Parts: sequence; C-alpha cells; structure tokens
Amino acid sequence: MSVTTQNSVEVAKMVSNPPTLVDPTVANGKLRFAYFAHTQDGAGDATSTVCIAKLPRGKVRLIPGLSCIQHNWTTASATVDIGWDGYTQPDGTVVAADPDGIDDGISVETAGVLSGEDLGAQLTATGRTKLFDSKNGVDIRLTSQDVALAAASTASGYLAYVVE
Repeated sequence: MSVTTQNSVEVAKMVSNPPTLVDPTVANGKLRFAYFAHTQDGAGDATSTVCIAKLPRGKVRLIPGLSCIQHNWTTASATVDIGWDGYTQPDGTVVAADPDGIDDGISVETAGVLSGEDLGAQLTATGRTKLFDSKNGVDIRLTSQDVALAAASTASGYLAYVVE
C-alpha cells in the first residue's frame, strides 16, 4: 500500500479545470435557524401532528445535528416521529410526505431535550442532512404516532438549515 491524497466529490468539482460551481447548500451557504414553540391546545388522538417549521422555497439543506427540540410530551410510552409534508419541486415533481423521514420513534415518555446525535437517525445515508428543493417551501412536522397527545404538551427549539 501507499499513502494517498484524494478529494471528496465536492472538492474535486471546485479544483477541476475549469472549476465546476457547487450549490451553496454544499459550500459557502448561509446557516439559518427556524425557532418554534408549541403548546398543545386540548388532547389529540394518536397520529396527531404539530407543524414546527416551514423551510423556505428553493434549495435548503436541513441539518438536524445542529438543531434542538425541547419536549414535554409525557404520555406513557409516547414516541414522536419527525418528518415533512409532501411538497412540489421547482420542475413540478411531487414529493410524497414522509412523517418519519428525519427520525422515527423517539421516546418522549419523560420531558427532555433532543439534539446532536439524537436527531437525524433516518438520514444516515446522507450524512445526517436532508436536501430539499421545493417550489413553495417544506413543512417540518412532529407526529405522536402511538398514543394520544396530552393537553398542554409542549415542544420548542430550533431547526438549523443552510440556504444560498
């Protein structure tokens, strides 16, 4: 064997001759945060949802590992899924909703904070990020899949994402 020096796909594009431009969601993008706060108004049956953020239209890279969700959904055996609603891409292609596309079955039986490695488990194939390219934005949603959502349950925090 020998020592090798290699480039990622993205760096290879930037150092090629002539250089190939990379999307700002890959390099030199702007980090933004969407803050949210929610208190459940009355009880909600299993599969009740809360839209916690609407990401802007265009290319947006969600970074769950830089995000934080503080929760107090303390119904016994409660779990939460984190995902997105269906949306339309700029070329008219419809993308289906994926209610657990970011995370699936996170225990929220006791109040706590989800952040860093706690978030984005469903996105391991993409480096725990999710690139959206939408015509009108994308709604990010929490879903109480298995049990009712108690009145006055709370969720607050922020989602980190990169845009142009």
